[in-house]
Amino acid sequence: MSVQEYLDKHMLSRKIEDAVNAAVRAKTPDPVLFISNHMRKAVPSVITKVKARQILDCRGIPTVEVDLYTNKGMFRASAPSGAPSGLYEAIELRDGDKGTYLGNGVTRAVRNVNEKISEAIVGMDPTLQNQIDQAMIDLDKTEKKGAKDMNALLIIILKNNPRKLVQFISVLSSLLPVQSITVISLCSMVPLYKHIADLSGRGNHVLPVPAFTLISGGKHAANNLAIRDIMILPIGAKRFEEAMQMGSETYHHLKRNMAHKDVIFREGLDLVKEAINRTGYNGKIKIAIDVAATDFCIGTKYDLDYKSPNRSGQNFKSGEDMVEMYKELCKEYPIVSIEDPFDMEDWEQAKYFTGLGICQVVGDGLLMSNSKRIERAVHERACNALLLKVNQIGTVTEAIEVVKMAKDAEWGVVISQRSGETDDSFIADLAVGLATGQIKAGAPSRGERLAKYNQLIRIEEELGDQSSYVGDDWKQS
Repeated sequence: MSVQEYLDKHMLSRKIEDAVNAAVRAKTPDPVLFISNHMRKAVPSVITKVKARQILDCRGIPTVEVDLYTNKGMFRASAPSGAPSGLYEAIELRDGDKGTYLGNGVTRAVRNVNEKISEAIVGMDPTLQNQIDQAMIDLDKTEKKGAKDMNALLIIILKNNPRKLVQFISVLSSLLPVQSITVISLCSMVPLYKHIADLSGRGNHVLPVPAFTLISGGKHAANNLAIRDIMILPIGAKRFEEAMQMGSETYHHLKRNMAHKDVIFREGLDLVKEAINRTGYNGKIKIAIDVAATDFCIGTKYDLDYKSPNRSGQNFKSGEDMVEMYKELCKEYPIVSIEDPFDMEDWEQAKYFTGLGICQVVGDGLLMSNSKRIERAVHERACNALLLKVNQIGTVTEAIEVVKMAKDAEWGVVISQRSGETDDSFIADLAVGLATGQIKAGAPSRGERLAKYNQLIRIEEELGDQSSYVGDDWKQS
């Protein structure tokens, strides 16, 4: 084959001419680099290989990490995990072999990725989000996405190119079954948050208010605090970076006062309020609580002493008593958001309390990121904010749909971490891309939590004047 025949066969002359013209229009100071990148973008992306492995999450429990290969490079990310999975969310697959990782191994899930998931997506164009979503959904027709088997892959891969821009592939396969839903999104030379914004049709880039966990309790904590989390929201900051400073300073003031203390509910709120006062951020920092009331609901009663070694078994509260308690707390403390204030099936009390308009009422266990329960909650006005855990729902497309559903109902939206996190920062990009206005990623400490917050600092820096911090508009973003 002659040189001319080769050029004609691959249409190289035209492609090179297009690249040169683009370089001239851009007036680039480095035309060779520009032309190289321009032509690289013009090459269609193809998934060539998927390789999964078992790693450990922040709790020392196995989870899944995936390397995804395309004709443009290899990309890696890892999956978070909740503890435990809710009744209406996608189910985790664990090996169940008590002799290995106490039954928590994920080798079957890894094998499913390497064989069945890989077979389904190799050869596909990762830029065709909806087609890949549908292909994965077709692999598992179960509504609960857990009837067969598969562990979570919430995978986001970032890789810097020579121009300091980013190529992303996001793989989402949310602790699902053997034919689990996997989403692969490759947007060459575009930051992930911008790609998500394009998918969701949102043009405004807003940095969310972080809900920093200051005190953790609930059934997974080794203390006597019944509720799951006491958090702070630095809504008075002007920029996300300032919000980080406010959260960190308050956290460390509290840490000094918390040494060797085992607090109960109101005492914990008093300590957080005192820490806010010490930092001088009165009025700029509000309080949020995650009650997770299902954990201590017995029948129709709530036992806030269920973790106390001296519990009498007589201090139970009715749903009506809980409402009165919340009303008092919101008067005594700067509480602006309460998550799961009642049992996940106590719809009547949830509707009544939300109707009072005292604060933001966030549905986590009530909703489980499940579209049918969200539809019911919207119709019955059982809450006014969605807690979105992306590995509960299944695919990026479905996540975008439920966020739209929530925003159409004029709800707030909180993007949330899981208890078993990795150092993957996907939810930071998701929060900006979907303009959720709120993100719950834990305390301002520990690498797997700070990975999300630090990514938001980078995004704010990159966007500059093109972004804004939601601040006082955190519920209306």
